[in-house]
Amino acid sequence: MTSPSELNEPNEPCDGYDVGLLSPVRAGSRAEAATGDTAFLQAMLDAEAALTRAQEAVGLAPAGAGTAVTAVARAGRFDVRDLALRARAGGNPVIPLVADLTGAVPADVRPWVHRGATSQDILDTATALVARRTLRHILDDLDRTAAALARLAAEHRCTPMPGRTLTQHAVPTTFGLKAAGWRSLALDARDRLAAAGDRLPAQLGGAAGTLAAFQAIGPVDPLALADAFAAETGLAAPDLPWHVLRTPVADLGSALAVTAGALGKLAADVLQLTRTETGELAEGSGGGSSAMPHKANPVRATLIAATARQLPALAAVLFGSLAAEDERPAGAWHAEWQTLREALRLTGGAARAAAELAEGLRVFPERMRSDLDLTDGLIVSEQLLSGLTVHLDRSRAGELLSEAIGARTAHGTPLRRTLSERSPLTADELDELMDPAACPGSAPALVDRALKRTAAPSSPRHSSPPASKDSP
Repeated sequence: MTSPSELNEPNEPCDGYDVGLLSPVRAGSRAEAATGDTAFLQAMLDAEAALTRAQEAVGLAPAGAGTAVTAVARAGRFDVRDLALRARAGGNPVIPLVADLTGAVPADVRPWVHRGATSQDILDTATALVARRTLRHILDDLDRTAAALARLAAEHRCTPMPGRTLTQHAVPTTFGLKAAGWRSLALDARDRLAAAGDRLPAQLGGAAGTLAAFQAIGPVDPLALADAFAAETGLAAPDLPWHVLRTPVADLGSALAVTAGALGKLAADVLQLTRTETGELAEGSGGGSSAMPHKANPVRATLIAATARQLPALAAVLFGSLAAEDERPAGAWHAEWQTLREALRLTGGAARAAAELAEGLRVFPERMRSDLDLTDGLIVSEQLLSGLTVHLDRSRAGELLSEAIGARTAHGTPLRRTLSERSPLTADELDELMDPAACPGSAPALVDRALKRTAAPSSPRHSSPPASKDSP
């Protein structure tokens, strides 16, 4: 039987459109609001208004034209769904938007709407504006994450826990060192995102990137107009129009992928350490199960891990768009739009989840200490070997330790018993060497050094208000 939803016409909108039902990591986040259709529409209108203001500033448009366009350039005045449907005819939403914006301004101002520009100028500039506005929220959440992890690292600089390599116990470490490592990655990601955001440029080149149309309008240097346009938007002023020079987008995609991966490392560790069999950590408030009432699932770590698996593929699309043919590409540019938006909103959602995770993370030092004893001293074999070499040559020390480990593995003979019977180590020496809490190496000192690092200061571009009061 056909359901009512299957009877909808292809152009009939579904209630709510994409509200994040299948993407809970970004649902309700500030990044989601900053990258929605209305946000992109507002950014395109901000770009159009900035262009008219810039032309007025350099004498290419009459006084008051910029103010008139800016007054009308409000997303709420336009039907975003109608623009989306009409965009199919020309392949991008700027074309119908220009028609509607032109019709909405006073008649004497209409000649100055979009004059000399091409659709890509507006959409690229709008994309840079959306990205910059979204990055403000991501950077804020990364700051929250780093601050929470710094507190954990300082509090647990000497809290012993098993170090694990290739899934097995290796040597003791401290939870503080692990938290300091997570923080270092968060700061690495933050620095890369901030740098990529600082470089996001305005776009103004005209039909083929030559600024020829602006030169024809009047006796003003088009390069000065391009600089004035960048100033009006608050974006960087590029040396060249970048219609087919897509490094700003690729750099941003790379930074977003690095951020997702950096937060993914935090998530991967939390997922391992919150296992029932391990139980060294727990999320502040776990998620429930529809079938098992006892579950408290690590949902934030799960959503971050899902993001980390998606971002490399999204970044690959943006890298692929670097190979853009001619002066305006067919398809390469278009492939960036939804890809970059998804990368921004997923990373933004993951950053929010990471801040919540770090701020609420519960640490169980007693369980960590208990887990250190699971192997009956094998976790300090490196330390034991060093202690034995004080009394024996390295070859004989290695043989003796191997014999003791073999006896424990084959017969369950406690490691300490074998060593006390066969080695020259005293009881006090064995006590010291076999205490895993006494063997964290330089972990506390490494934590102290790592915590001296601070986040790079944010650019004014990331802290300034958005160009329009209607922008998220």
